[in-house]
Amino acid sequence: QVQLVESGGGLVQPGGSLRLSCAASGITFSTYAMGWYRQAPGKQREFVARITSGGSTIYSTIYADPVKGRFTISRDNAKNTVYLEMNSLKPEDTAVYYCNPTFTTYWGQGTQVTVTS
Repeated sequence: QVQLVESGGGLVQPGGSLRLSCAASGITFSTYAMGWYRQAPGKQREFVARITSGGSTIYSTIYADPVKGRFTISRDNAKNTVYLEMNSLKPEDTAVYYCNPTFTTYWGQGTQVTVTS
């Protein structure tokens, strides 16, 4: 059974930082590229970032334009976990954040990020 458990969200002021985690089980984690997505109220789920698969420590990453230079995706295959470091947060980053093994329909429950003063 595949499980994805996102955590690390919370309430933060504009300009603040958060680090999200997504712990995966039930899949061979290292063989999947992993993505982060988000869904704001009343909007469709959108892509945030993706990191390639593999057993090395060198990965390729790609980011959506709104988060480039502010967010960093990383992974730890030994812990079956993908991370999203979010800096310089803006109110428009407010959303529920989800992780997803690329090309699968597996989703976790998400973690809420709220950026407000």
